[in-house]
Amino acid sequence: MTNFLLSQIFIGIAICFDMMSFQFKDRKKIIICFFCASVLIAIHFLLLEQYTAASLVFISALRFITSIFTTSKKFMSIFLIACSAVTYFTYSGLLSLLSYLGASINTVASFCKEDKHLRIIMFIGTSFWLVNNYFANSPAAVFMEVLFLGSNLIGYYRHYIKPKKVTLNNNYKDNEEVVNH
Repeated sequence: MTNFLLSQIFIGIAICFDMMSFQFKDRKKIIICFFCASVLIAIHFLLLEQYTAASLVFISALRFITSIFTTSKKFMSIFLIACSAVTYFTYSGLLSLLSYLGASINTVASFCKEDKHLRIIMFIGTSFWLVNNYFANSPAAVFMEVLFLGSNLIGYYRHYIKPKKVTLNNNYKDNEEVVNH
């Protein structure tokens, strides 16, 4: 089995964790899914010899575990500095910059106290990873990021847009009952 094929298998497993992540409302469950996916994604990048991305995703895995216990901006700063250092020492061109931007933006998201803000910021960070994965020639990783964005949108809709519609409909019905009485 080639390293490329093996890398795509690891992404396939990571996709399962990503799809589960945004279907939870509980921040801790979302983060645990991210941790599991990150370990698999980092291995994927190692197999593709994308060392900046692999290192940044390993840092992401550690960041996710840390962010379960704290949303301290001091810890966020430590992880941002670690991302900068790794990128500096492994820099190999445009892909290094794209993965750095994706990892840094997702670092900020990980330390959000509310899952709503986490989701919004993740939209942006994931977009950088999507472009990175395209240029890294990893079709399964591109597919993963597209699914991740879709899952995030569905979860956001289910938890933040749909409940508002229900509330508006219930308020309308309540007002209609008052008028009819």
